[in-house]
Amino acid sequence: MTLPQSAVSDLLDALRAGEGVDLVRESVRMVLQELIETEAAQVIGAARYERAPGRTTERNGSRPKLLTTKGGDVTVAIPKLRQGSFFPSILEPRRRIDQALYAVVMQAYVQGMSTRSVDDLVVALGGTGISKSEVSRICAGLDEAVGAFRT
Repeated sequence: MTLPQSAVSDLLDALRAGEGVDLVRESVRMVLQELIETEAAQVIGAARYERAPGRTTERNGSRPKLLTTKGGDVTVAIPKLRQGSFFPSILEPRRRIDQALYAVVMQAYVQGMSTRSVDDLVVALGGTGISKSEVSRICAGLDEAVGAFRT
């Protein structure tokens, strides 16, 4: 994976200008995008704009995907294919709740909070809320792990 020279130059200019936060965010976005493009090229059998006899399908545009990372929110372009589907393995498909939030919900459950109170806790942490059934589903996995540990 090699980054284009102009992209590296842009990042260095941003670093010199003192835009450290944006530099981190842009670096994360650029690396993720390059990983996505490399994986898509492997699935398709050819790189972008490349003609190859082993090509299995063609690109058909892309769709934006907003990712929340430790460096900030970044938007990457997920390539669409004419035949079949593609979703990068570095991303989790249909991830509804962050793993850190899972840990908070489980800890609240262990501490004895009701499933309704957990919703208030999630909202207080800045989330959009969580249903009672989602709390129960998350904690069912915890119950299984504790049961397995006991035996």
